[in-house]
Amino acid sequence: MAAKIPPFVVVVPARFGSTRLPGKPLLKIGGESMIRRVAGRAGQAGAAQVVVATDDERVAHELRGCGDILVCMTRADHASGSDRIAETAGYFGWPDDTVVVNLQGDEPFAPAAGIRAVVAPLAGDDAPMATLATPIEHADELFDPNVVKVVVGAHGRALYFTRAPAPWARDAFARDRSALPPDVPFLRHIGIYAYRAGFLRRLAALPRTPLEQAESLEQLRALEHGHAIAVRATPEPFPPGIDTADDLARAERWLAAQGAARP
Repeated sequence: MAAKIPPFVVVVPARFGSTRLPGKPLLKIGGESMIRRVAGRAGQAGAAQVVVATDDERVAHELRGCGDILVCMTRADHASGSDRIAETAGYFGWPDDTVVVNLQGDEPFAPAAGIRAVVAPLAGDDAPMATLATPIEHADELFDPNVVKVVVGAHGRALYFTRAPAPWARDAFARDRSALPPDVPFLRHIGIYAYRAGFLRRLAALPRTPLEQAESLEQLRALEHGHAIAVRATPEPFPPGIDTADDLARAERWLAAQGAARP
């Protein structure tokens, strides 16, 4: 019997000054800002609270009048989204056992089922943190450094996250790198996390680690300090997040295709 999903809150970290796509939270997709789309997805998932954590008043202004969505103004110097969310948890005074979902501010098409799915391991697994993954099907995706890969062990725990191709199929790639060999578990990491507020506070208090800084992947801090991360398959497709102008154009095309597919 599947574990019952506990109540949860969703926090969307929304930093205005993205280096690759400045002003990203306010960029429009299909006429609606990215941050409105992301926050709306969180609400559809059944979150008890939806909070956007931002460092810029322009983002706060964009969300005025958006139903029950709350805004928390945070410091501008946070190294990661988890650090920003830890400040938010302190602001709201959430108890240590509160389940907090970190939904990235660049996931405008996150399925509600996926948001709920990342919460489930916290009810049935003793890992203090959980995330999602989906199979990689094309070689260009595996070799793209903007696509984060995760290597998972036999018990469903993350072994490593990287922007490099992983695992490295030595013999197959020695022959051909244009296609993926069968029966190798290539997984794209989906940048959504769930943790309890107490662990989140401890994680944010830990020093940044060498691998975290080298790969620019916040989840490596947890692994480097010896904390387990449960990894589950997403129950529905997660269209890739938006990091670049090309990603934004792709998102527009994807949205237009979805509309055209409806009767």
